[in-house]
Amino acid sequence: MSERESEHGTDLNERDTDEVLAGVGPRLRRIRKERGATLAGLSEATGISVSTLSRLESGLRKPSLELLLPIARAHEVALDELVGAPPVRDPRVRSQPIERHGRTYWPLTRQPGGLQAFKVLVPQGQEEPEPRVHEGYEWLYVLSGRLRFVLGEHDVVLTAGEAAEFDTRVPHWFGSTGEGPAEFLSLFGPQGERMHVRARPKRS
Repeated sequence: MSERESEHGTDLNERDTDEVLAGVGPRLRRIRKERGATLAGLSEATGISVSTLSRLESGLRKPSLELLLPIARAHEVALDELVGAPPVRDPRVRSQPIERHGRTYWPLTRQPGGLQAFKVLVPQGQEEPEPRVHEGYEWLYVLSGRLRFVLGEHDVVLTAGEAAEFDTRVPHWFGSTGEGPAEFLSLFGPQGERMHVRARPKRS
């Protein structure tokens, strides 16, 4: 997991917000007509002027919470139904394993850029260390087996339950000890995004 690059794409949150707001007006008109209400009747029930309601439905007035709340109460619907907010997507990450340099990687995050998480399987076999460098910072935790870890002048073996964190600009390599496969978790981020594990005593 050397040679990773950060990716910067379109601001999806801003784009999603614009799309949601653009759909509020037509949705307000549809819900009002489905209930057989007139603009005048809705104005009387909400205290909002007919002209403001009309501008909301035509998209000429930006919706706000102080306008949408009384409309939702008048129609007896949830605020989400007026806004049409996108549903929360399934949080489970279903990734396909990636084979690279004889190792298997399972991506555990979906968003490009920022911190990236992987589960990695290193098969049994004798390997010659080939230290590499790249921008970033990495934290790893051994799940099972014995993992040989070379970092600069250090050449150590990490066993299940052990963790390491390091600046990836220092020459580094990890692989099999030749005693069996090893499996570990890795968190990787651009330089400056450091991962730290902190344990606090439980309060009595």
